[in-house]
Amino acid sequence: MQIAVHDRGSGRMSTSEFRSFQARRPDHERWELVGGVPMMMTPPTIAHNQIASNLERLLNDALARHAPAWLAAQRPGLDLGADDFRPEPDVGVIDANYGAGQRFVDNAYLLAEIVSDTDEVIVPGTDRRWIEVKRELYRTHPHCQAVLVIAQHRMEVALDLKVEGMWTPPLLQGGATKLSLRDFGLTCRVADLYERTPVPRTQSA
Repeated sequence: MQIAVHDRGSGRMSTSEFRSFQARRPDHERWELVGGVPMMMTPPTIAHNQIASNLERLLNDALARHAPAWLAAQRPGLDLGADDFRPEPDVGVIDANYGAGQRFVDNAYLLAEIVSDTDEVIVPGTDRRWIEVKRELYRTHPHCQAVLVIAQHRMEVALDLKVEGMWTPPLLQGGATKLSLRDFGLTCRVADLYERTPVPRTQSA
């Protein structure tokens, strides 16, 4: 696993400094602020991208019927309230009304991560994995109603749903298990997220 860390000498980078730094980087680079340290994420695998594309497509098909004021997008820029952290979700449900050239949004209603090697890095100053911190950050976003953490090499989804202000965290295992996101109009099998990926077909039973 290779993770590029921006070397700026001693001290941490503020969120505003990070956004200014990020704006100067090429579009193909993907940076996240992890505990005040800018880190460039390794390029995702093809399977990672396919799972993200499957989820985006399933959500947009459902939202077109159920909630056309929302849309699903990959890698939406989201400014959370937490200092020292600027994650970039793999898929988010945002308002469909956005401006040309817009990069960042204030509101996201669903946030999803497909777990990569770089998500396993330990956040500086803690003993926690980056994916664990991101999951917690997403749950604190006031507009977020669902958080999905999707395994890349097996059919497994950790799903957090906000129900009457409380988070319920079911773990969905096996391809035949139903994924139901009522507020987004989506009901599908977990296996549908892994369509056209190398995940063994036997896991869909």
